[in-house]
Amino acid sequence: MDLEMFWALVERSGRETSDLQERTDWLIDALAGYEAGDIVDFQLHVDALRDRADSYRMWGAAWLICGGLCDDDGFWYFQAWLIGQGRKVFEAVAADPDALADVPAVRELAGRDNGDWDEAEWPDWESLDDVAEDAYEEATDGDLERVLLDRGHEFRLSPKPSDVSWDFEDDEEMERRYPRLTKIF
Repeated sequence: MDLEMFWALVERSGRETSDLQERTDWLIDALAGYEAGDIVDFQLHVDALRDRADSYRMWGAAWLICGGLCDDDGFWYFQAWLIGQGRKVFEAVAADPDALADVPAVRELAGRDNGDWDEAEWPDWESLDDVAEDAYEEATDGDLERVLLDRGHEFRLSPKPSDVSWDFEDDEEMERRYPRLTKIF
């Protein structure tokens, strides 16, 4: 599975339904019909895209949007949500996290207390982590994690940014880094 096929599947799941659990189920069912190698490739694409979004630069933007409620798990699920927004949004935001200010799902949250957000509105997609693993097991009765480890691929379950962190509670720094996001949050 090349990157084009990966994005086509992810984007089609979003056209099929906006409910993230239904998207997950749809992707698992669709992916289980692919060859085992394609399912492995799907997970490798997810991991490679996560690597591109796994930075304190991105984490700060997620933290700002979520009103400070963005711990390790929250940021990990935010990365998956970002992938779920599709290629065009992902590429724009990976290049400049402040571009999240242009994402309709983010704009809908702006100006609202996160305590009033519906569970489905939170920018996270926890179950994306289950897609390839469940599809692989369904298609082969095998263990995807074992296959990835045998290939020397690190099977991560949490963020590991490599850039330099800063204090997300420093309002001046956040405004400097995210002028458009700080304007709406």
